[in-house]
Amino acid sequence: MHSDAKAAVMAAASHNPARPTGQQPPPATAEEIVHSFEEADHHEVSLSGYQPEDWICLAIFWVMALLVFLQFFSRYVLNDSYAWTEELAVYCLIGVVFLGSAMCVRACRHIQVDFLYRYLPRPAGRALATVIDLLRTAFFGYAVWLTYRYIVLVGDEPMTTLFWNKAYVYWMALAGFVLMFLRSVQVSIGNWRQGYSILENPAAYESLD
Repeated sequence: MHSDAKAAVMAAASHNPARPTGQQPPPATAEEIVHSFEEADHHEVSLSGYQPEDWICLAIFWVMALLVFLQFFSRYVLNDSYAWTEELAVYCLIGVVFLGSAMCVRACRHIQVDFLYRYLPRPAGRALATVIDLLRTAFFGYAVWLTYRYIVLVGDEPMTTLFWNKAYVYWMALAGFVLMFLRSVQVSIGNWRQGYSILENPAAYESLD
């Protein structure tokens, strides 16, 4: 909202009559500033860009936050720490990490190095970016298989404090890898259709920040 108001103030100031080159624009009037904030207050918020993993990750994050608060409250107020809160908070963090990774795959926000693409010819850059898409998707597919095999082998392992089945945590990690695989396929198809990826044209993705 602040950036919208600032932009509106600058736009209002730019409507003043022509002035010599290099001269600073006159400050915006109080009425222009008030009008800019009124425009910012009426800015519509759209939730259409969020996907199911975003909401699930948000819900797990808030459960983790409540568990950490309960741990703090029981330790320093009740003087009787609930040990199970720490373990469950760690498992919630695992869910946030894996589901959050799927969000990053969808938005192309994982760490990547695009320096080489500045010096490659366009056909070579397109071919290399396609190989990267294929390798990334294959890696996530392999991780899905490895995680499933791990669940089959040690899925009956109990938790430390609650003696629940740890398979719930492992299945959450598996769901994260499945989503990463599916989002990677989606991103790869999108890159192929538009003719470039974030590695080749980072400026095209700056508007998503």
